[in-house]
Amino acid sequence: MADSGTPAVVMGKCGQLNGRQSANGVGTGYTKLGFAGNDSPSFVFPTAIATRDSSGGKKKRGTEDLDFFIGDEALSAGNGQGYSVHSPIRHGQIENWDHMERFWENSIFKYLRCEPEDHHFLLTEPPLNPPENRERTAEIMFETFNCAGLYIAVQAVLALAASWTSSKVTERTLTGTVIDSGDGVTHVIPVAEGYVIGSAIKNIPIAGRDITYFIQNLLRDRNEKDTSLRTAERIKEEFCYVCPDIVKEFNRFDREPERFAQMIVDRGLGQSTRVDIGYERFLAPEIFFNPEIASSDFLTPLPVVVDQVVQACPLDVRKGLYRNIVLSGGSTMFKEFGRRLRRDIRGLVDARIRRSEELSGAKSSGIDVEVIAHKRQRNAVWFGGSLLAQTPEFKNYCYTKADYDEYGPGIVRQYSLFNVP
Repeated sequence: MADSGTPAVVMGKCGQLNGRQSANGVGTGYTKLGFAGNDSPSFVFPTAIATRDSSGGKKKRGTEDLDFFIGDEALSAGNGQGYSVHSPIRHGQIENWDHMERFWENSIFKYLRCEPEDHHFLLTEPPLNPPENRERTAEIMFETFNCAGLYIAVQAVLALAASWTSSKVTERTLTGTVIDSGDGVTHVIPVAEGYVIGSAIKNIPIAGRDITYFIQNLLRDRNEKDTSLRTAERIKEEFCYVCPDIVKEFNRFDREPERFAQMIVDRGLGQSTRVDIGYERFLAPEIFFNPEIASSDFLTPLPVVVDQVVQACPLDVRKGLYRNIVLSGGSTMFKEFGRRLRRDIRGLVDARIRRSEELSGAKSSGIDVEVIAHKRQRNAVWFGGSLLAQTPEFKNYCYTKADYDEYGPGIVRQYSLFNVP
């Protein structure tokens, strides 16, 4: 945690803390808290709140608002201790603002241990977040917590800022295509000069949770002794990788059986289980590139979706969008994910250029395709917020309590964009 003199507090989530999100549900969406200037969030915990059941136990009247837990404590309290566990955010919207307010209360006072009136807060939101959610958030942050300043940033813009740490980035720009893949959904978001091109945004219903379930089904088909979601998630995070050619990789595994791995799963009380890890190492992440493997509901590969998003944008920004495709989120962390994505998108672009040259007879100068992966990829949105909130100009971009008192909550519908250094 940064020292007490740090001027800004960065609060973010797999989706966000206000409005819509990319991953929700108890235990699947994670809140990330910390101070500006840090490399990683100080706290990461499930976006869950546990409140006392109305029928459970005796309690003093008027203390209901104090009797709750959040994060991992909420999940523990929900195991037969008279508490009900809720997710304040469900299906991309805040479902219960009272729960959200209490969640923020514990986040600020119990975890960050800071006085809101001494700090400027940066919160994140996905694109196309309803402006009413911003206003309600401002009401809570200024009226309930009396924070010194507030800035609500779009996740994709922060992800672009985080990509500046990559050695592949030669120019600090806020133009690019962000592929944000968390646990519940994958968004492809085009950004031009810091502004999201909302009409071109696409999302695909394939993300980390789908890969986990797919691995679990493969384990069940092989009659493994341990087919729990926790085991499937561990295989996904520790063993999976993206291969360049799925058919060649199957042949390679058949020729080299030693490439099959084994994993020891501790089941507690001195018991352990050995789980064989096979084709799921490369077959599970392949559903990004061949979705029909796992589902018949969605059949468009991720590279095709990215290409469609860029083609739906204005002509003058397309080169910049292809040249700066930025990965963000834990489900983009598979080994060789960026290389495979670049190859497939490059193939689509080159095929289009060849057709154009044949029809027009003119020689094209070509289009550069670059996919940016970096060390901060998993927490890219949070790190981008930390990076921008530590700048000396950050306070000037925030709305203050005085601004809120004078103009009302409507001021947070528009924010000035950070200058790119």
